[in-house]
Amino acid sequence: MNNEQAKLEEAHDIMISAIAQAMVIYGVTPSVGRIYGVLYFSEDPLTLDEIKDQVAMSKASVSNGIRELIDTEMVSKVWKKGERKDHYIAEKDFLRNFLNFFVKMLRLERGLIMKALEQTEPIIEELSTNGTDERVTKTATRDLDLMKDSREYLDWIMRLANSMESGEIFDYFPKKKE
Repeated sequence: MNNEQAKLEEAHDIMISAIAQAMVIYGVTPSVGRIYGVLYFSEDPLTLDEIKDQVAMSKASVSNGIRELIDTEMVSKVWKKGERKDHYIAEKDFLRNFLNFFVKMLRLERGLIMKALEQTEPIIEELSTNGTDERVTKTATRDLDLMKDSREYLDWIMRLANSMESGEIFDYFPKKKE
């Protein structure tokens, strides 16, 4: 390997490490971040074995990481003519990755909280209107107000997710500074 190639690979390694560390901020493990980074800088689609060799992980760990990246639409499986093994490519648009990830997380958050609200709201309403313990009734009434605020928040995050998905958010926050 010549000196220029070594410098380029060193620069790639630095960027892959930075990508992996940045992904940790969003709850992604560093190893999954490294898999994404390797695919990001790869000119060609890679197999699990090729990725495994570059990230020094077990094939099972790489496979799990790839599955996670496919779920977040950061990586896609592609067909390569004449090859039997699966190949993978990275979505290279960081903005698209960010939007896909956040839309998924916002919808997940909404689903979790909505389910809890649907389970608990009838109980708290009953205690608020028909409770016999004054402290419980007062607390339940306050809790209903908090739940109303939660529903407003959930409505807002769904509008945010929808605007991210539709691209409407770029009307307010353009992709590039003017």
